[in-house]
Amino acid sequence: MTQPMTISAIHDAYRRGELTPHQLVHRCLQQAQADERHVWISLLSSEQLQSYLDGLEGHSPDDLPLFGIPFAIKDNIDLAGLPTTAACPDFAYQPPASAFVVQQLIAAGAIPLGKTNLDQFATGLVGVRSPYGACQNSIDPDYISGGSSSGSAVAVATSQVCFSLGTDTAGSGRVPAAFNNILGLKGTKGRISCSGVVPACKSLDCVTIFAQTAADLAAVWPIAAQFDPQDPFAREAQTAKPIPAQFRFGVPAQDQLKFFGDEAAEVLFWQSVRTLEALGGKAITVDLEPFLQAARLLYEGPWVAERLAAIKDFFRADPGRCLPVIQTIVGGAESRSAVEAYEALYELQRLKRIADAELAKVDLIVTPTTGTIYKIQDVKVDPIQLNSNLGYYTNFMNLLDYSAIALPAGFRTGGDKQNLPFGITLFAPAFQDDVLLALGDQWQRQLALPLGAGHQPLPANTPVVVMPQADTIDVVVCGAHLSGLPLNWQLTERHAVLVQTTTTAACYRMYALAGGPPYRPGLIRDEQVGKAIEVEVWRVPAAEFGSFVAGIPAPLGIGKVQLADGSRVSGFICEPYGIAGAEEITALGGWRHYMRRKNA
Repeated sequence: MTQPMTISAIHDAYRRGELTPHQLVHRCLQQAQADERHVWISLLSSEQLQSYLDGLEGHSPDDLPLFGIPFAIKDNIDLAGLPTTAACPDFAYQPPASAFVVQQLIAAGAIPLGKTNLDQFATGLVGVRSPYGACQNSIDPDYISGGSSSGSAVAVATSQVCFSLGTDTAGSGRVPAAFNNILGLKGTKGRISCSGVVPACKSLDCVTIFAQTAADLAAVWPIAAQFDPQDPFAREAQTAKPIPAQFRFGVPAQDQLKFFGDEAAEVLFWQSVRTLEALGGKAITVDLEPFLQAARLLYEGPWVAERLAAIKDFFRADPGRCLPVIQTIVGGAESRSAVEAYEALYELQRLKRIADAELAKVDLIVTPTTGTIYKIQDVKVDPIQLNSNLGYYTNFMNLLDYSAIALPAGFRTGGDKQNLPFGITLFAPAFQDDVLLALGDQWQRQLALPLGAGHQPLPANTPVVVMPQADTIDVVVCGAHLSGLPLNWQLTERHAVLVQTTTTAACYRMYALAGGPPYRPGLIRDEQVGKAIEVEVWRVPAAEFGSFVAGIPAPLGIGKVQLADGSRVSGFICEPYGIAGAEEITALGGWRHYMRRKNA
């Protein structure tokens, strides 16, 4: 069986010695070089890739959460060493540095493969508006890939990379996901930096993530979503509001749903509603009209003008350097007035108040990602109207400041669209990204669809994405509080739950402390000779945390422990004076191994 292109599967293969980053990256490069679906605009050379591989020396998946994971970058996002074209050759420039988000991913061990095709200047939902060729659907090349993040989606669906970056202003990070049987996360506006991104509408743009699994989205999201103080639109993270196991989800009134004659898509949507009910949801009919009215504002007033503002000097110097459809859309902004812009902003504010009230009736809303899909040839004949149809459920999302995730929802049966994928979108208020990721993981496991354009199932070792909990604190334990050991009751009697069994980053030493209660572990951070130590993460109700900490004897205390995925979580640490007379047990790799040796 070919290598599953998921983070956990790749890391498992690395740990077992079955695969190296060099082997995987060069295999991906060869596949990309042989691609015939117009996925790529440019690729890094073997020599350029080697510099990234060299940067992994001395590291492993235990200290770099994206160690050796290949990814793709939409070509309106800067990557040092390759030109940024925005799918317009005359616009191309050589960036002096990679975009902020790309830098974060590379620092975490990810390896960029190259730059992917897109609708020119990220204007379109179809994936055909490119002088580099119409990007073909990963399932059926006669059909559109979706856009504007076309190449990024197809690269993931065809397992040329593990994950990819796109952008989303009107649906570009969701529509291609639906058309290629993958997941697309359009996180809260401003959570991923847009520094180093060619803007479409700067006040609305989001960098998005494509992957084959919700678990991979959840692994990439916190790394990509680092706060960038240089981005004036960046926003700090806020805690997600958890949803109950018996959640309420909104379904648009039936007369507000449009499938544009695609009966198979309609069948799959109502099957999706039943699947959400099987996951514990209760369907509530909601009024989609204020959302749809907001969507119609996107190509009016200030937002079309923003597309012109992004490239005005280039465009006004010679509009003929842009594709004709882009000239029509962007050039239309020249006639817009400031009065119209303010009127549109006032109307949006009015509609947001109404839409927010409708969304507040439920925990989230489900819609089709798109009502249908089209052949490439049909879009070329009618480029404006068919593109507009695809934005029916997507255009309002960033205007109204919501978080969203696009999920695969099955394959059509019968008709001329036989076997083409269908997708849904779950959306919620801003900063509910972690909730949507957890629900997306439940959804994916419930449907058990094959991944992407291949036939592989979800790998058995895929990590579970944990639903955020209200008023809880995660705690790393490394000794007698581990599951089944003598002090674990101090957690369970406080209704704590086990979240994760993992290891620390490879920068800790462990000791069996002398004196006091028997068999106490001491964890000391040591960047020079530290190792990865086995630990567990327990989620403790905040109201119980104080009493738990109060019972910890000196020299132990609570500090921040860095885990293998790079995150820092509250956990047991030892003051340096405490290791006097202690036995170092770092080489054993964890407290359980020490206890087995002690009791042998």
